[in-house]
Amino acid sequence: MSGRILGLISCNYNNDAFGSLTAERGMAALPFGGRYRVLDFPLSNMVNSGIRTIGLITPYHYRAIMDHVGVGKEWSLNRKSGGMFILPGSIYGLKNMRSTFLLRDIIQNRAFLERGDEEYVLVSGSHKVYNMDMRPLFAAHRASGCDVTLLYKQTDDAENHKESYLILDGDRVKGFAAEAQGSAACFMDCFIINRELLLKFIEWYKALGYLDVMDIMAENLPNLNVGAYPFEGYLGQMNNIRDYMACSQDLLREEVRREVFSAEHKVCTKAQDNPPAKYGVNPLVHNALVPTGCIIDGTVENSILFRGVKVGEGAVVRNCVIMQKTVVEAGAVLENVICDKYVTVSRGNKLFGTSAKPLVIPKGSEI
Repeated sequence: MSGRILGLISCNYNNDAFGSLTAERGMAALPFGGRYRVLDFPLSNMVNSGIRTIGLITPYHYRAIMDHVGVGKEWSLNRKSGGMFILPGSIYGLKNMRSTFLLRDIIQNRAFLERGDEEYVLVSGSHKVYNMDMRPLFAAHRASGCDVTLLYKQTDDAENHKESYLILDGDRVKGFAAEAQGSAACFMDCFIINRELLLKFIEWYKALGYLDVMDIMAENLPNLNVGAYPFEGYLGQMNNIRDYMACSQDLLREEVRREVFSAEHKVCTKAQDNPPAKYGVNPLVHNALVPTGCIIDGTVENSILFRGVKVGEGAVVRNCVIMQKTVVEAGAVLENVICDKYVTVSRGNKLFGTSAKPLVIPKGSEI
């Protein structure tokens, strides 16, 4: 059935709660897990589920995304038939920061929806981390006869996450809520919809392009058959810097790492040729992800490093996320810090954040 499904990933939205981390890049291009971008997860989920035609709706600051995905070679989307399509996102008009599926983006790329003969469209956001085979979702949608099927995760701490929540009656959606308490069905910003219905949304609401597709769905719930499908695995929810740090450090748990980076459903990313990590004479590395190209002469604990990071002799990196090509010079101390790319922390400097409020060092800074 996957050959009858079109993939559409929305990357044209952002979140000011990430501060400098998303000042020059969309959330989809946010580095994660030592060598990935957050976009890699929905993109790999679709490819691993057999979808071979995927459109990426890009933001106006699209350079980081384009540099990362290229022509889609790493995802086997550099194809003569189907493949990856880079679609323009809108840059004008009203837009709520929480709008993930802006109708104006869909209208602007209507030709992408019309040119194929796929019966369904799998639509996804690009800021949640999970690894999922979508084929059971496809099968459930088709068997149910629903117009739309929304993917959700039952969570026990809804009050700690600003998400959209589903009000369910069995496996049917009866409403939406902007917040919830305790156990609730968290919408995972992913749904499968009949292609003709999505095109009808365009016709019905083309004069109101500033609406979100989910607003349209909520308004038409009495006349639509909207189903819900549960996801049972790990879900990384990232709505602010604290969430980003928590999700990153979740990867230090073996059971999460094994699921998210499943050998059966590989998360693909841009290939880079780097030498293996190099360790000095007396380094101390405990519970950390250290990818290729790193040079470690100091202490690294409970941290995620990216490619090409250098930690000098006597330096301490603890509970941190240190992005690509950052240099932590000898004797420097970092704790609960997120360093963007190409940062230099000079010899002997000490930088401290907290687990609730990590300190963020902008890209290219010299401290």
